[in-house]
Amino acid sequence: MAKVVVIYSGGMDSFTVLNRAIRDGHEVYALSFNYGQRHVKELEVAAQAAAKLGVPHKVVDITAVNSLLGGSSLTSADDAIPEGHYAEDSMKSTVVPNRNMILLSLAIGYAVSLDASAVYYGAHSGDHAIYPDCRPEFVKRMNDVSLIANYEPISIEVPYLDNNKAEILADGLAMGLDYADTWTCYNGRELACGKCGACVERLEAFAENKVTDPLSYES
Repeated sequence: MAKVVVIYSGGMDSFTVLNRAIRDGHEVYALSFNYGQRHVKELEVAAQAAAKLGVPHKVVDITAVNSLLGGSSLTSADDAIPEGHYAEDSMKSTVVPNRNMILLSLAIGYAVSLDASAVYYGAHSGDHAIYPDCRPEFVKRMNDVSLIANYEPISIEVPYLDNNKAEILADGLAMGLDYADTWTCYNGRELACGKCGACVERLEAFAENKVTDPLSYES
């Protein structure tokens, strides 16, 4: 049984990736990051879900990086979280500079320390237009570097790179997953807002699969 590290935010995509890695027979280690995101509630949900699955789970505080990284509404209380569909240009304000390269680098180091063979993360086709660090060309080059960056080659696995969110959800539903164990909303309030890009895309995925989202929404 191969050991793998899964970058696990607590959102529905990474939750599906985590469960896919388990179903594929791997010994899974979940790794979450507190990078100062406003929706820090996702980390609480991640911890609860990992405990239910019996998966080892680390939450690493890297909030100090925000002294270097700016310009994202996800980490700045001064900037409003944009509402509407992900395809709109305003969603670019949710980009955290170089986030996935930073998180992958740390996860690769963790994988080396565990004698693991791979790092999994949940980039998908719906992210390609807005997030450069979710695009296939980024994944390929990051994987090339990861294979030579240490004495032990670590592959980067992105099982849903060519799938959209509705297709990811469909796979999760086929696995019998409970998406009440996830958090997607960019606003870290008690209930999901239903209006931010993350909520809109999530609700569209559930509608496309003709099932009801188990989360409660403000509106």
